[in-house]
Amino acid sequence: MKKAFRIGVMASGSGTNFGALAKACADADFPATIGLLLCNRPGAGALTIAEEFGLPTAVLEQADYDDRKSFDAAAAGELKSAKVDLVVMAGFDRLVTPALLDEFPGRIINIHPAILPAFRGAEAQAQAAEYGVTLAGATVHFVDRDVDHGPIIVQAAVPVLAGTDVATLRKLVLTEEHRILPWAVKVLAQGRVSVDGRVVKISGASLPSSALTSPDVDA
Repeated sequence: MKKAFRIGVMASGSGTNFGALAKACADADFPATIGLLLCNRPGAGALTIAEEFGLPTAVLEQADYDDRKSFDAAAAGELKSAKVDLVVMAGFDRLVTPALLDEFPGRIINIHPAILPAFRGAEAQAQAAEYGVTLAGATVHFVDRDVDHGPIIVQAAVPVLAGTDVATLRKLVLTEEHRILPWAVKVLAQGRVSVDGRVVKISGASLPSSALTSPDVDA
């Protein structure tokens, strides 16, 4: 069966979240397919994963563009050419500008390795460990013009035990990222998500294990 809902994934690194999405989309019952992987680094591990799954890719290097705006305009062009319905930032290491955001209003999501609004920006797991939290986790949220700020779709938490180092914490959080990112894409593809201000409402969907979210999930 041909899947009508297409996602474009933006990634920069090893691509483990992209791999989780690719695996989910390979399931015949999953309601979305990957129309494009867009990388800004030619050596990104995500590209290898895309090759393994036979998925289309594009590589745009920032050095080939005068500024972030022109890079984002080119990225938007690639994603629009791939006819994607949703853009998923899965380990993409650049801040995006209105040149991309305005082409996909309300249709860009990001996975962040912290329980937002705590520990925004880079090295979130290290920030959490240094702060001495007893809970860490991950967030899937809509992308807006502020860093790690848009409405929250789903969050997951992991306990931080005494003596847990940053490397271990990263692995624990990453496991939850791999659970909640495909889930978020699934409910979006199914049309179960609505947004009212900062409140995201999700109807008729069971939460993934370890997930935290608002009472507005109608399970």
